[in-house]
Amino acid sequence: MSITVLIAIAALALAAGLFIFRAIPGVRAFFDFRGKRLITCPETNKAEAVDVDAVEAGLGAFLSEPTLHLKECSRWPERQNCGQECLKQIEADPENCLVWNIVSRWYEGKTCALCHKPLGRLHHLDHAPALLAPDRKTVEWTDVLPQQLPDLFNTHKPICWNCHVTETFRRVHPELVTEREYEPKRMR
Repeated sequence: MSITVLIAIAALALAAGLFIFRAIPGVRAFFDFRGKRLITCPETNKAEAVDVDAVEAGLGAFLSEPTLHLKECSRWPERQNCGQECLKQIEADPENCLVWNIVSRWYEGKTCALCHKPLGRLHHLDHAPALLAPDRKTVEWTDVLPQQLPDLFNTHKPICWNCHVTETFRRVHPELVTEREYEPKRMR
């Protein structure tokens, strides 16, 4: 092999190593900043749902430092040109403003309001628990606007998936449900 080929191979190996070295922070930034987040809007002091442009944050981290910009906000399009001061909350604590983590922490340690089954942290592959309204209607937390969740956590109770399905069936098809009084089993 000629010296030119060896230099070319060494340069390619060095470039590949540098690429991988820079790619790790970019991939990490992408995963750190993706997902719907709840923040307190500096203008209104109310909960709002935002999405950070995770691709831009990943590319920024690949090139130098992650650059955060909002991709979506629940106050847009009316306030689309705001200063995005809420990004400071996300930079300070990206994990604790993720909607998934907020909801998971709320369910943790609680029991179903109907069957008293213990509820735990959310898992992506499981059926998610739901919410029981004061009027006994149930709703999945994923069907609610994220910015409404903090208020619902104060007025609704947690219920397991099975009770949610049962109560929904009872509400939608009352003609197919027979109500019976509870009778404790007797010892013979």
